[in-house]
Amino acid sequence: MEITHQELDALNTVVTIELAQEDFADKVAEVLKDYRKNANIPGFRKGHVPMGMIKKQYETPVTAEEVNKLLKENLEKYLKEKEFQILGNPLPKMQEDIDWKAASLKFEFELGISPVFEIDLKSRKKVTQYKIEADKKMINEQLQSIQKQYGKLIAQKEVEEGFEITAHFQSEALGIDNTATFEFDSLKGKKNKAALKGQVVGASLALESKGLFESTAIAQRLLGISNEQAEALKEALEITLKEVNQRELATLDQELFDKLYEPGTITSEAELKAKIKEGIEKQFEQQSDQKLLNDMTEFLVDNTKFDLPAEFLTRWIQTSGEKELTADEAEEEYKRSEKGIRYQLIEGKLVEDNELQVQFDELKDFAREMIGLQMAQYGQMPPEEKEMEGIILRILSNQEESRRLQDQLMSQKMLAFYKNSGPIKEKVIAFDAFIKEAYGQA
Repeated sequence: MEITHQELDALNTVVTIELAQEDFADKVAEVLKDYRKNANIPGFRKGHVPMGMIKKQYETPVTAEEVNKLLKENLEKYLKEKEFQILGNPLPKMQEDIDWKAASLKFEFELGISPVFEIDLKSRKKVTQYKIEADKKMINEQLQSIQKQYGKLIAQKEVEEGFEITAHFQSEALGIDNTATFEFDSLKGKKNKAALKGQVVGASLALESKGLFESTAIAQRLLGISNEQAEALKEALEITLKEVNQRELATLDQELFDKLYEPGTITSEAELKAKIKEGIEKQFEQQSDQKLLNDMTEFLVDNTKFDLPAEFLTRWIQTSGEKELTADEAEEEYKRSEKGIRYQLIEGKLVEDNELQVQFDELKDFAREMIGLQMAQYGQMPPEEKEMEGIILRILSNQEESRRLQDQLMSQKMLAFYKNSGPIKEKVIAFDAFIKEAYGQA
């Protein structure tokens, strides 16, 4: 057996493997011998079928199979020895009418070579890292929500602005039969508000369902219907008032502060507002971080220049899926995939150069943290260490779940790396301005 390679250019190489009959003849003979032992052919006793008959029927496919095994094993070994950094998988050059009995057989494999490139993290161009600030309106709305939550309901006889109403909604035509509570201010339209205002508990009235509430989401929740049904509302609804309540807001005093946080940690309205501000901005961090990851991906792809073996990758895409694509389909798929391929190469180099690989102990700790958070959401305490260890190992033994956790952890590591080492400038911005600037939405 002889293996050589020829570099066509920096991104394309051909590996040639030449096999002599003695490289695989003994193995083929051994397999055919086993076939003869087990062959059931009419007219012959088991194990006594003439070898010539066995060879005539099976020699070619057995030879092809054994040659393919030999090629695969030695090609992988050669690529590892030569430390080729390849993209995709080797593509065999197609041959027609192979003479499997020839003294020597030659096979060629095309390789797409990973490009060599540098990444500039000291660029003058900067990626914006948004620090989203909670404004006074947000803080006050959250404060009022807390006061409502911890306040008390005072029963009222008739509906007034600002009151909460529990009502039964019914419509045979729409298939609605639901009881729910809503705020008077969630009604839409002066006509609807005027019709409901002054109504007493037990009263029934009919209102048009279309445009009755401020949003489709509110209509969906109160009427117990799907989003599609809520968007298509048009028939009248019969509304029967069950309860009318005025919500008295909780007083901003030490008793409330101690219900919300560790007793004594908050002692004034100003401190409570500061804590609310901190909480809101913590929630915004996830959006800001995702935006930074997306922008860094775009930045690195746009500013890290290198060529790809595009023709090779297109042909590899054409044949690598469950269903072979046409040439045009493969070309379109390559165009869709190119940016992703480029970023995978860039991220891979950053990971290798900066030792950002996910270690198993890190993955276990990350899984432990995720399990703890998930259990806390359901008000459960984390299990004892031995039980926790068993849960972690079961999760990580699931390849799909393990890959999902690895991807999440790698995103966290890349985010931390970009924040510490990337070409980043910070911008403090209000949430509405962030949505408009970052996504072009008002």
